[in-house]
Amino acid sequence: MIVTTDHETENGSIRELRLDRPPANALDPGLIAALESAVREAPESGAGALVISGRPGLLSGGLDVPHLLTLGREGIFETWKSFYAMMRAIVASPIPVAAAITGHAPAGGAVISILCDHRVMAGGDWKIGLNEVHVGIPLPPVILIALQRLVGFREAERLVVSGVLVSASEALEIGLVDDLAPSDEVVQAALDHLQALLKLPPKALAETRRRARADLHRAFEAAGSEEIEGVLDGWFSDETQAALRAVAERLAKRKG
Repeated sequence: MIVTTDHETENGSIRELRLDRPPANALDPGLIAALESAVREAPESGAGALVISGRPGLLSGGLDVPHLLTLGREGIFETWKSFYAMMRAIVASPIPVAAAITGHAPAGGAVISILCDHRVMAGGDWKIGLNEVHVGIPLPPVILIALQRLVGFREAERLVVSGVLVSASEALEIGLVDDLAPSDEVVQAALDHLQALLKLPPKALAETRRRARADLHRAFEAAGSEEIEGVLDGWFSDETQAALRAVAERLAKRKG
């Protein structure tokens, strides 16, 4: 589910974590747990920075709705608990993390990217955004905080209330991503950014980065089981379940 590649540079090793769960890199409990584990393990094994990437044309299609619809409340609670742990691992990583957005990144794909330190997206006809409202899921508070921190309050409101997916060029314009690169150069552009960071004095880099991201870290530390229970209440509402079943039906028709 996670393909790991270590890129050696003169200033240290950069580990690439490539999501590999065809066809859509949909986030099921297994992939969520694997990503959390890989993010936490990387600095312990000597990596100086991380890149999270996807396959050509897609970072991740978001949560695996058809699979999650088969789970009861306990299973969904554990899934969201794991999802929060995965998000917290990215936010709290002691080493810089860059997202190489290799194509479309709706919903969960966008969530992963906004939690990273830096985002490089493939230029072209790709879309990114938090479209949870379209499938009946109120955006979890801590994810909204992370988005507001990135693009500002007014822009965040526009994005999440409408659930719009924006183009790569608009994402760059509004600050949802930091850079664009040709599709076959996205990972390298993320590596180049991280390599430049690794040239800096390491203790000064680590402490300054910790201070700069402290507000985001605090937000996730404050997001406990009560917030997850609130997410579950929304998940199991009649409106949300109907919307999720409609999504699952559309996906089944595409496969057929």
